[in-house]
Amino acid sequence: MTHAFHLPVQLGELLDEHALTREELARACRRHPDWVSARVEAGVIEVASPGTGEWHFTGTTLVRARRIAQLEATFDADPYLAALTADLIEEVAQLRQRLAQRGDGTQ
Repeated sequence: MTHAFHLPVQLGELLDEHALTREELARACRRHPDWVSARVEAGVIEVASPGTGEWHFTGTTLVRARRIAQLEATFDADPYLAALTADLIEEVAQLRQRLAQRGDGTQ
């Protein structure tokens, strides 16, 4: 079952590591940069290079942030619930990928 907020995990691999600034990530999620800051401070979005003074985010984080933003908007979820749901979606996708690699026809 595919939902509007489902983005393939591989989409994050299209971008170079440390490719996005806070402002670029916010724009890609259609959110204000303060939204990104709040999610980083809450621990639901990770900075790729913490402690360097300037935040950068990976393509994988872009996928996660967009998923969290969509879950928050669609279901009026708080950031922690949206992050937990994103974790579960990512885990299911990884498990399905492992099953497909094994050659099992069940999904």
